[in-house]
Amino acid sequence: MQLHLVPHPQAPPADPAFEVWADIEHVHMLGQVSTTNIWFCVRAPIGRFVIPEAAEEARADGLWQTTCFEAFLRHPGDEGYGEWNFSPSGEWAAYDFAGYRDGRADSELAHPPYIRLQDSLTWWQLGVTIALDQGPWQLALAAVLEEEDGTKSYWALAHPAGDKPDFHAADCFAAKLA
Repeated sequence: MQLHLVPHPQAPPADPAFEVWADIEHVHMLGQVSTTNIWFCVRAPIGRFVIPEAAEEARADGLWQTTCFEAFLRHPGDEGYGEWNFSPSGEWAAYDFAGYRDGRADSELAHPPYIRLQDSLTWWQLGVTIALDQGPWQLALAAVLEEEDGTKSYWALAHPAGDKPDFHAADCFAAKLA
């Protein structure tokens, strides 16, 4: 499945010509766990962006303060949801929320995400693999892209009305995983 992200109208990229999209493959496994592969793709040279230096793959907070990709998942009808943050450095974060921006706690993960970065000169992609319980899932995808000139753009499948991006809003859960 391919999904296109759009920039928030109050925080667009410096060059409106570049694009962001995600290719998703949800693989059902035997038992209770499935894997989801997400390739976040950016149609612009990687050198244009602030890319955090490679680090040991480990949990870290505050990744959204520079170039970062995010996935939010919840079961249909649930108030609670999970948030995943993925940095090009290899660092990641995973949180559980009881409700809209409420009751945040670090997610207990049996399997940390697998993150990889690929540069294709005119575009680049960040791939992540995460383990999920059986669905169905509602999905929100997001990206914070910081450019070398200081411009920060905020991308999502859908944005709620308002002057500021809010990736946690219900309107952002615009896709489904079976």
